[in-house]
Parts: sequence; structure tokens; C-alpha cells
Amino acid sequence: MTEGRTTGSARAFELLEPLVQAATVRVHAPPDGYGTAGTGPTWGSGFFIAPGWVLTCAHVVGEGGAAVRLTGREVGITFQSGRYAGNEAATGTVTGRVECVLPERLDERRPARRALWDLPDLALVRVLAPVSHACVWLTDRSRPRFDEVAYFGCTEDLGTPEITGRTTRLRGTAGNGAAIRLGDDDEIDPGMSGGPVVDLARGEVVGVVKARRNTGGGGLAVSVVQLRTLPTAGRGQTGLYRRVMQAHDLHHYDQHLSDLNTRRTWTDAHGELPAPDGDPYGGRGRLTPGERTTLGGLLAELPPPGSSEVVRALVEAARGEEPDPHPPAPLSWRDGLGLLYDPPGGAGEAAAMLRYATDVSVADHREPPTPGADEELWDWVRATAERLWRPLRRELGERHERGLAERARRRRASAGRAAHGPARTAGGLPPGASVLLEVWAHGWEEVFDWRVSVLAGPARPGRVTPVDSGVRVSPARLPEALRAPLAEAFRRCDTHEAAALLEVAVEPELFGLAVDEWALVGGVPLGVQRPVVLRHPVGGGAPEAAVRWARVQGGPLLDERADCVRGRPRSPSAQWLAGLADNTVPVHCRAAALEPTLGSLHAVRQAGYGVVVCRRPPADPGESCAPFHRGLREELADAGRAQVLPLRLQALRGRAYGADPDAYWAAGTALVWDDPARALPEDEPLQGDL
Repeated sequence: MTEGRTTGSARAFELLEPLVQAATVRVHAPPDGYGTAGTGPTWGSGFFIAPGWVLTCAHVVGEGGAAVRLTGREVGITFQSGRYAGNEAATGTVTGRVECVLPERLDERRPARRALWDLPDLALVRVLAPVSHACVWLTDRSRPRFDEVAYFGCTEDLGTPEITGRTTRLRGTAGNGAAIRLGDDDEIDPGMSGGPVVDLARGEVVGVVKARRNTGGGGLAVSVVQLRTLPTAGRGQTGLYRRVMQAHDLHHYDQHLSDLNTRRTWTDAHGELPAPDGDPYGGRGRLTPGERTTLGGLLAELPPPGSSEVVRALVEAARGEEPDPHPPAPLSWRDGLGLLYDPPGGAGEAAAMLRYATDVSVADHREPPTPGADEELWDWVRATAERLWRPLRRELGERHERGLAERARRRRASAGRAAHGPARTAGGLPPGASVLLEVWAHGWEEVFDWRVSVLAGPARPGRVTPVDSGVRVSPARLPEALRAPLAEAFRRCDTHEAAALLEVAVEPELFGLAVDEWALVGGVPLGVQRPVVLRHPVGGGAPEAAVRWARVQGGPLLDERADCVRGRPRSPSAQWLAGLADNTVPVHCRAAALEPTLGSLHAVRQAGYGVVVCRRPPADPGESCAPFHRGLREELADAGRAQVLPLRLQALRGRAYGADPDAYWAAGTALVWDDPARALPEDEPLQGDL
């Protein structure tokens, strides 16, 4: 169908259609060993994104199995094989197993039949046998272009299943960018769910067909960038997203370099697409398709970055401005390339990408790269720069030399630590970015405003990157409202070495907010997954705070009951607090929102104490606080210094979660941690709509 297409998009469709069709699959029930393989009703479509990996919609793999757990379910995949019968590509059928669904809660809470499934409604399927097949080219951009696209999937217009494509335009986004709206230029048949949506101007897959409108044409697709929300890996492991995208880039790199057949590759098609407008450098402002494919392959041969913030820092250095904070966070080196398009001030994309590649070649990787891989990347940068400007070649050479010298300096400085060990003080927090959650109460109303941000940390004091915010949320809905924003912030800050610190900045009245007990990701409480601390909002600090902070960090630690004496409440005086030793940790055992504890928490802060312990008291008001104080005194004595307390409290929470009776005394314990090196934002919160 060519109605409504421009000349350029019609040519692009002709070039891309066979490539997309070759990688698009029909999803159905798994082969049972009796009937003809590939027969039976069509559940939907999918497409190969890397060797052995099919992307589709979660509702497609959930077809006909309301009581079946999605993850681990087996499905049938009918695809075009690499073999040909005459002029026609032969088809094959293979069994696949659902590796993961998004959102993960779909495994526990499935929508009703014919209801719209929760975004992002994606499923990643692992093929259970080695087969020869094609793969699509996935976009690396974090935002789609609202332009002409083609969508593909399985239809049965002529009575037999076949992969067909239709064209339309993108009309906007939905679901905070997770979904993209497809225009009503044509209809979406039911079997097309899970099929790819292709940007015709750039020749890249940007979405997955999700739903059609009840009347007329058009519908919704899911942005493929939502793949970045796949579950992150444990310490020292490579996450599923990074594994799959590495395989994607290496597949296209190998296809580009191979001379074993003459079939057109995605890189070939990119080179034949109508040239984009707006290159003032006469072709030198952008990498050629072959150069872009080669760069992606060379980056994929390196170990993945240690964290999202590493990628963002290198992008900012190459681009000359802070990259787009729009989620999801960049997780791989290729994601960084996607943030380098259209650099500011009319600077060329090619120059920005070569600067970025230069910096990656001299970066500290999470494990040693394959021998020669970083040198090969630099050799390619230097050779590619030969066709660009001489000043850029000189700049890249100087940049590389500076990077090598800086890397050598870092390695000398870390020679005393275990190889590739955490860059932290022994037993203390890592010095990198942390996640900041701010919550504000609406006076006497039982609703909260909130904001989630990334706090850059001591290396970049005062640098705060917003993630998301909301207003007027009830206490019961607060954990669910914060599930996605906190997961996004953790993806940005977690490294392969450690889970990032979560800092909860609230007024003392809200110190009883049980954030450490929220089970938002993987069913495990946040306080078990990572260190969680409380903070006072900006302002109100005492002149003595810096001295007390430095003294308590080095220890030894002295505990002092601030709001009780032998189980009876008391209010500490300012004079008494001022006379305590600087290495004292004031301890509170009663409810933070009630007196005398609320007044004590304010007084302790005004006296300059930056490390304070409090707790949510047990449900039984008659239960003695003596076990809590006894256990805490032993813990502080064993810790010796305050800098290890956030991680020790995390370990205590983990022991209690694992049913260790010796750690039950710590239930509800919270640590106030007002680190002067991690400055908080000073702007006021929103107060809801007028």
C-alpha cells in the first residue's frame, strides 16, 4: 500500500520491507510433536532483535493461558530461515521460552480478558535451538521522531498466515513516553500485535505494535527503548539488556563485514535511504552507515560500562552539554551514541561520536577488555577522522593522550585496593551518584507530594538530575506511585559493584515512613537490596555540624538515648545535647511523629548531629525498648566508626528478612545521614494544581 507516502518514504519502504519481513515471526502455541509444525491459531507477531532472541508483547505470549505463569512459558516461533527454496525464503518453526516480561508484576497480576495490558507490555523470548535467521536494526535514540513509519506483523488476508507491512505516521506519545501513537492511515489486524514499527527515514525499529483502536485505524505501539527497563543484573554480572544489545550490535557488525553472500544488509539499506536534510558539512557532519555499524560493533566488543552515570558523563563531555534526562537511563555504550544526535551549536554528530569513542577507549572498564579491543577502537577513531577536519584529528589525538595519562593515574591511585574492587572507603559507601527521594506532607491532609532525583555526589557537588515527580498521593498509593520512578533512578545509579544509596529527605514528622520495607523490585524490600538512609530537608543546620560529622565518621562511636530514660520518655535540653562528645550517635526509640521524639529530633539537628538513629516502634506499646538499645550499642561498638553504618544496617535488615532471630531487634530501625558532601536541592516543592 503506497497511498499517503512521500516519494522518499515509498523508496525507504521498498528497501526496508524485505529486511523487516525476514526478521518478523509468527507467535503461536509450541510444537507438540504431533501436528504439522507452525500450524494452529496465530497468537500474534514478534521479531528477532539479536541471534536467538525474539521481542514481542507480553499479552501475545499470554494468549490462551490465564492461569499460566508467563516467565518460563514455552511458545512456538515460525520464522524465515536463512535457507532459500528457489526464489522464496524457507520457513522454520522452533520453540522459544519466555525469559522475561515487562512489567514484571504481570506474572502475578494479569489483566482481565480483552483489557489493555499494563505498559510496557513486552516479552523477551529465548529460542531453544540454534537456527539461522535475520535480525532487525533497533534504534539507539531515547525518543522517536514523529514521522512516517511502517508497521509489520502476521495477517491472513488471503487465508494463510503471512508477514505484511503497512504505513502510517507517529502522532505522539503516551504513558510518559513508554507508548507511541500510530496514525489512522490503515488498520492494525489482530495478528500484528508484537510486530515491529520502523522509522522509514532512518531505517530503524522504534516500536512494537501493541493495540488497535476499537473503531477505524491506528492504535498504540510500545517504544523499544523500554527494553532498558529489563531487570538489572546482580553484582559482577552482565544484565539481560546489555547482553542482548551486545549480541545485536555484533550481529550487524559481522553481517556488514561478511563477504559470504550478496544479500542486502541493514547497513546497505541505510546507505541507500534518501539522504536526510540539515547536514551543513556536506556529508562530513555524520558518520556513514558503514562507520556507524563498525563503531557499534567495536563498542560491543568492550566490557559494558560500570553504570549509567558513566555513560552520561562521557556523553556530556563529547556533546558539550548535559544529555537528555528523559528516561529510561542509558545502560550500554550504544545508548550513549543515541544521545549524541543533533548536538548543540550546529556541531557535527560525527565529531561528537568520535570524541565519545575516544573517551570510551581510555575509560576504566568493569573488567579487563579483550586484549587489543580498546586499542582497536582508538585505531578506528583515528582512521575515521582522516576524512574529517585536521583540527578535529589533532583534538582527538590530544584527548586520547590525556585520557591515557588520567587512566594511568587512577590505576596507580587504586593499586592498594583489590583489582576491580569497589572504589570506596573500607566498608563505607561508594562515592558515586545516589538516588534522592523527597516527600512533603500537605499540612493536615493525608496526601503527599514527591520528587525522585539523581544526586551526583561528592565529585559533582550540587548536581541534581530530576527523574520524576508527583502531587497529592495518598499514603497507601505512595509505594506504587514511586515504583517506576525509583526503578529508573536505580538503573541510572547502580553499578556492577554495588547498589546505589537511597536518600529519603523528609521532615522529622515523616521519619516513620517505612521506605526501607517497600518491596518495589523483585519482591525484596528496598532496605535489603540497598542502603537506605533518612535526611533532613535543606536548611536548619548548625555551625558545629561539620566538626561533629568528621569526628563521628572516624569513631569510636558513643550511643546516647535521646528520647527515653530506661523506657520512660524524656525531652533532651539544648545544653545537654551541646555537652555530648562529638562522636556521639543520638538514639531515638519512640514514634518520630509524636512528642517527645519529634522535638528531640529537631533539637538534635540544631545541635549539629548528622548521624542519628531512630526507629518505628513495635505495634505492641508494652514491648520494652531495652533489646533495641542493647543490640544497637553492640552494633555501634562493633562498627567502630560511622562511615560503615549504612551498609551495616542494610546487612542487619537482610538478616532479619532472612529470619535470623538475632537481628529481630533491628526491625524498624532507620539511620539519619546528613552528609555535608551531598548537598540537597533548595527549590520548593510543587503544591498541586491551582
